Amino acid sequence: NNNNNNNNNPTKLFCSKVDEAPTAAALEVAGGAASEPAKSSLGESVKVASYFMLWYLFNIGYNIYNKQALNVLAYPWTIATIQMAVGALWFVPLWVTGARAAPKLSKSDLSTLFPIALCHTGVHVGAVIALGAGAVSFAHIVKASEPVVTCVLNAVLLKEVLPLPVYGTLLPIIGGVAIASMKELSFTFLALGAAMLSNLSSAARGVLSKKTMNKSIGENMDAQNLYAVLTAMSTCILVPLMLAMEGLSFGPAFRSLVASGSFTNLSLATLLLLGGGSYYAYNEVAFLALGKVNPVTHAVGNTIKRVVIIVASVVAFKTPMSRGSVVGSTIAIAGTLMYSLAMNAVKGKK
Repeated sequence: NNNNNNNNNPTKLFCSKVDEAPTAAALEVAGGAASEPAKSSLGESVKVASYFMLWYLFNIGYNIYNKQALNVLAYPWTIATIQMAVGALWFVPLWVTGARAAPKLSKSDLSTLFPIALCHTGVHVGAVIALGAGAVSFAHIVKASEPVVTCVLNAVLLKEVLPLPVYGTLLPIIGGVAIASMKELSFTFLALGAAMLSNLSSAARGVLSKKTMNKSIGENMDAQNLYAVLTAMSTCILVPLMLAMEGLSFGPAFRSLVASGSFTNLSLATLLLLGGGSYYAYNEVAFLALGKVNPVTHAVGNTIKRVVIIVASVVAFKTPMSRGSVVGSTIAIAGTLMYSLAMNAVKGKK
């Protein structure tokens, strides 16, 4: 079993499936284990539908819990660290009890994974800062532009030149994000910059993963364990960064908020735990969901997911969106779907 896991190139699966902004790398699985067709049984169909429903629900929950926490505690670095650390409450017990085989890694393996973990950290903290600085809907509109960053980095670092139709799909993404940004009622440069940091980190993570995906990394390193290891490494990276950026001021702010009567200690702690738990859960479920469908189904499902998150956040927070912002976001999201389908067509010819 372990050998099979290694042969599935978990690093490749990670750069494809883990979602902060998955559209750019979503179809990397087109030649890997995740592109196996689903069984045509009713039970399998129900299972796949359940995975997608949970993926959407956990993702919506994460965005809402995250924004609620950031609205009352403006400490994005601390909140990002807490969210990353909460994942350990899930995977550590699984390893300790033997319910999931614990990974075995050498110092060399950890050195190989460190740059990817660094990028993983940037993806998450950039997204959290963006969600705190602006509307959830705007952050996701900007994050839809990740394919543009991915193409640039692949061309510069991997010397990868794609067919013209693929580059053509970037035009509606760029145009849509530009229109949405100009017409966004809650626009801030911090939200734009942080979302682009998340995009850049995600694209860099994909490039690094491609460079290392043919290496055998440790034992018991399937996609879920790889994500767990990177979560643990990112937590270790975030702690000193959090202390450098925000110090220990989160504690007094937490107590002050409780003293104001807005929250109890339990309700505020629960909100933070729900944010971290839903963040880790939607990535775990994403592995299960995306491993059951073909790349085209994934591209469509991912596009629908982004629309659902934007709509849910607008409803939950009563965020006003101008007509220009709606038009721009529609164009940009449609562009990401076309990009994914075009990339799938290119990979299908290889």
